[in-house]
Amino acid sequence: MINKSLVIILFFTSVTLEFLFCQVSTQTDKKKLYQKGKKICKTDTQVIFCKAFNFYRNKAFDSCYIYSNMAFSENLSKEKRDILNYIQGVSALNKKLYKKALNNFHSISSTTDYQNFKNLKLGQIHLKLEKYDSAIYYYQRWDTNSIHTDLVFKKNGYHNLALSYLHKKEFSNAKKYFDKELELIHTADTLEIITNKMELANIYYTQYKDEIAIPLFQEAYELAKSFSNLELKLNTSKNLAVVEKNRKNYKKSIEYYTVYDKWKDTIWNRDKIWELTERDKELAVAQKQNEITIQKEKLKQRNIQRANLIIGTVILIIFSGFLCYFYRKLILSNKLIIYQQEKLKSVNKTKDYLFSVVSHDLRSPINTLKKQHQQILDCMISKDFSGVEKTTKTAIAITEDTFHLLNNVLHWSLEQSDQLLFNQHIYPLQSLVAQTWYNLETIAKTKEITFRNQVNTAILIKVDKESLKIVLRNLFDNAIKYTRAKGSITVTTEMIPEDQIAIVIKDTGIGISNERVVQINHLKDISIDRIDRSKGIGLGLLLCQTLIRKNNGTLIVHSTLNSGTQMKIVLPFVNT
Repeated sequence: MINKSLVIILFFTSVTLEFLFCQVSTQTDKKKLYQKGKKICKTDTQVIFCKAFNFYRNKAFDSCYIYSNMAFSENLSKEKRDILNYIQGVSALNKKLYKKALNNFHSISSTTDYQNFKNLKLGQIHLKLEKYDSAIYYYQRWDTNSIHTDLVFKKNGYHNLALSYLHKKEFSNAKKYFDKELELIHTADTLEIITNKMELANIYYTQYKDEIAIPLFQEAYELAKSFSNLELKLNTSKNLAVVEKNRKNYKKSIEYYTVYDKWKDTIWNRDKIWELTERDKELAVAQKQNEITIQKEKLKQRNIQRANLIIGTVILIIFSGFLCYFYRKLILSNKLIIYQQEKLKSVNKTKDYLFSVVSHDLRSPINTLKKQHQQILDCMISKDFSGVEKTTKTAIAITEDTFHLLNNVLHWSLEQSDQLLFNQHIYPLQSLVAQTWYNLETIAKTKEITFRNQVNTAILIKVDKESLKIVLRNLFDNAIKYTRAKGSITVTTEMIPEDQIAIVIKDTGIGISNERVVQINHLKDISIDRIDRSKGIGLGLLLCQTLIRKNNGTLIVHSTLNSGTQMKIVLPFVNT
């Protein structure tokens, strides 16, 4: 029978232990720890450390655990590492990560101000792991300097130390620390007093010291009678019933069992009342739902009547809508046809104009070539070989210019009809610049123009090679054309934010006026008003703009009259 009594009492003790564990695990740290943390975060720039500390203060233990892990990767002083190990250990203990918590608390340096808390937490973890010898060791180390511990921590420390001895059946030591806990419990803390007395009674009763244990059981019972906790009343009365039964005092035992049954019925009635209350709520909700259903049915009937009344109107509106839709569609179709006619007229007009421009531009160089051939013939007759060489070079330059014009017309025609092949790959930029210049080098030498390719060999770009070479050839041709004899053309690169690179072609030519620069920078599509070779804006520049846009780039012109021109081709940069 005694064993049965002990099982009842120990079960009650284990429930109390769980309560106290929860209480300890959610306690905030000492004021000293808060003050040090606040002081560090006022002047420190290590944001992650301060975030972890603030999460700890706000009891957000999951976030504290994560941010303290991140903070350990920073360069920290010993004091900061001690604080981080403590708050992460508390967070791990709260998350029931006992091995991680042990590792954190053991990592706190021996010279820190948090030794008391370190030992207290280590004792708590070992008790939870049922390692009672280790729990007693750390609680004893804590007790040697427990004068500086807060009251709540101290009561829980003595309670857990007593429980550790109780599990080892060292009853005298268990009583010693339960007594110490009792000295700290305020008279108004009835729950703690009753729990303490029940545990002391359990110690004596287990040792068959009934003369000490029974008064404590009775004292706990009397205190529970005036306490509002029904479960406590139930347990204390049942314990005394068992005790009196073991003493063969059956009359007294029956009295306590009667009280026990009374509290059991009270608890049952309370639970029953709650159950009935919930059932009443469910009935009220069901009744209300029934009323709502009836109202919905009435509303449904009204809606059907209303629907029958407006159905004709809806059909009429839909029919009218269809008429409006088809009428509007007819108007839009007419507008589209008119727009397409106008666009076709504009395209035909532009095409006719282009043919006239090309015819005009071809007529002039062909007449010039005719004169050059006559001059060559005259020089050969007069045996003026230097004149033959000079005239031939001029004829070659005119031929190259004419060939360049025809190429532009061909490329524009292919681009407009989507027949210009376009395949983007990664190429070294310096090589593309060198290849393009090679075809124009002879013309440049006739004017003694110096060319500098200052592009880094490591620079890579992703473009359609042939279309970029068309653009470079046009820009180089213009630079040669408008650069004075013995001038220079330089190609460099500039890095631009957002993974872009600018190919910069700079010459020492006659420059371009601001008005023409604005016109070139705003070229978008081909039209008669945008092609004006008399102003230096022709098919070549428009073709350049079109092909650069297809390569996901832009063409930007900077120029000043008599100070040269700078053409920038901005393209995506391939980062190696």
